Amino acid sequence: MSDPAMHDAHASAEEFAALRRDLHAHPELAFEEHRTAAIVARTLRGLGYSVQTGIAGTGVVGTLSRPGGTRSIALRADMDALPIQEENDAGHASAAPGRMHACGHDGHTAMLLAGAALLARQGRFAGTVHVVFQPAEERGEDSGAQRMLQEGLFERFPADAVFAMHNHPGLPVGHFMCRPGPFMSASDKVRVVVQGRAGHAARPHLCIDAGLVAAAIVMSLQSVVSRNIDPAQAAVVSVGRLAAGHVYNVIPDRAELELSVRSFDPAVRALLRARIEATVAAQAQSYGAAVQLDYVMGYPVLVNDPGQTALAVQAARDVAGADAVQADAAPIMGSEDFAYMLQARPGCLIRIGNGLHSPALHHPRYEFDDANIAIGAAYWKRLVERYLAA
Repeated sequence: MSDPAMHDAHASAEEFAALRRDLHAHPELAFEEHRTAAIVARTLRGLGYSVQTGIAGTGVVGTLSRPGGTRSIALRADMDALPIQEENDAGHASAAPGRMHACGHDGHTAMLLAGAALLARQGRFAGTVHVVFQPAEERGEDSGAQRMLQEGLFERFPADAVFAMHNHPGLPVGHFMCRPGPFMSASDKVRVVVQGRAGHAARPHLCIDAGLVAAAIVMSLQSVVSRNIDPAQAAVVSVGRLAAGHVYNVIPDRAELELSVRSFDPAVRALLRARIEATVAAQAQSYGAAVQLDYVMGYPVLVNDPGQTALAVQAARDVAGADAVQADAAPIMGSEDFAYMLQARPGCLIRIGNGLHSPALHHPRYEFDDANIAIGAAYWKRLVERYLAA
């Protein structure tokens, strides 16, 4: 680690690691982050920040200004957990059945709080820093970023640029990766309900088997990308949920599917929608079933501003060294509602490694690596000092 800020970050890292483990043990779902928000607000006030709460319900913004500059910067962390049953047995494992921090938002919150502490205690900058703690990133629609923007986030807390950081399993701890331009995909959600006619399993000729129709739809959807999308383009259609029937000897009259659709190009996104809608309708019609389809256009493509990305890369190199920073990483098919903030202000999302052998995001055995807290805090401090050079 090449930046002097790392020494100071390590000195207070355990305090924020303990806070992170406490948040991990008490996960809260989208727009329910009341306990988390209270801890964030209390911590920021203790550091001398001006604090506003209740933004988009549970969002928190802390503001710190230093004389001598007119520019401003916003740093964002997400706070919500996921409806997943944790399978870790650590002492700080989730105490809430069916909920866990499986995406590391507890760590994102701790890193930004630790960075806020470094900035308050020894930050050398001129201007204004807003630390934005956002609810409900995991919603997929009507998310926390959208609601904060709708409630005037950048009108109430003016920022010339906005930055975020997300952990990345498969990348070594202490390493960073990002890229200018499109970095994370658009993400759409599709809900399909198939309505057939129920009956006895021994008399299928008298029924319209909704389970069979759903299975045919799933198989047909596999051709949407392979036979409609240019192989040079990136696209994903995944069926994440399929439900039909309740007992083995009854043919079901209803089946439900939920799809995740990912893309980077607007034309590809539109073609995916058209082909999915046509495929679902045609398969249902061929079996004599009725179908209802709800296509929800979710998060847009996350596009990093080239200039701000260069700044983020340099700050990461200051902290971790040039060899630990990938400045032109491959695009990622995951999605992020920070994309909405980047539509409103120029900025950059960077990813920090969570370890080569870390379980994947959204896995029931995922765990944020606390070694990242000091590294992430030092990065936030260095980024602000570069952007708001005194």
